[in-house]
Amino acid sequence: MSKVSILDIHEFGRKEELVDFYCNDFKDHLETHHKIITDPHKHNLFLTVLFTHGSGIHEIDFEKYTVKPGSIFMLNPGQIHYWELSNDIGGIILLHSQEFFDISFTKQSIYDFPFFSFIHNQSALFLNETEENDVARSFELVLKEYKEPQALSKQKIIALLSGIYIDLTRIYLNTGNKDVSKHERYTEYLHTLEKLIEENFKTEKSPAAYAEMLNITIRHLNRLTQSTLGKSTTQLITERVILEAKRLIVYNPTSLAKISFDLGYKDYSYFSRLFKKWTEFTPSEFSKSYEF
Repeated sequence: MSKVSILDIHEFGRKEELVDFYCNDFKDHLETHHKIITDPHKHNLFLTVLFTHGSGIHEIDFEKYTVKPGSIFMLNPGQIHYWELSNDIGGIILLHSQEFFDISFTKQSIYDFPFFSFIHNQSALFLNETEENDVARSFELVLKEYKEPQALSKQKIIALLSGIYIDLTRIYLNTGNKDVSKHERYTEYLHTLEKLIEENFKTEKSPAAYAEMLNITIRHLNRLTQSTLGKSTTQLITERVILEAKRLIVYNPTSLAKISFDLGYKDYSYFSRLFKKWTEFTPSEFSKSYEF
């Protein structure tokens, strides 16, 4: 498979007064940009899309999700995805940079919302009819403000986005996910841990090393991750390694031995056993399953 493309805001057009933000009716978006978005690709932006009509499949980082009315997807920069959609598909899509959202807040960041996190690892929500109607109204207000900008449109859009993300976080937490918002200090540690893993997972696999970076004991770190996420620190690190391995195996035309080495494993046979333990496939088997 060819190397995956990275799409930014310039691919979709942008307004002078709303730099680093894009919103569109999904059917218009698909018709205008069909050639660049139907193959596997990733963005250097945050993406949220609400589907109100139609059906299909949306694959995000090798997980397949059903597209149906009320399904909503939230993607971080760097996540690889593509879709197979029916002709009657409908909804609203929006994309924006971290700076576009964060610049208006001193104590809030886009990363405060649990679905924009590889640690929480949930890119999809499926809304009931009431939830869909409520969220759709907010999406429609964003789309109207984007297409017919007025004074303070950027501030209005950011306020609407914040409301959308708060509503989605409440729905997310009500689906049985761990409520880390009840543990403010734990939340701070998790944000920092996520950043540290993202920066170091290729070279550092030891939970003790991350505990040291956080200036806490390994026992405290494992208690923190288990109580909030139901996962050990080792599991969080390994999940990130395996995700990157999948991306490289499928979308980077290079040898499996080099991928193993680039991820910090000099012994390919060990890497292969680890990959199979976590995915039930050897790297070679996984690669073949994505040959088209």
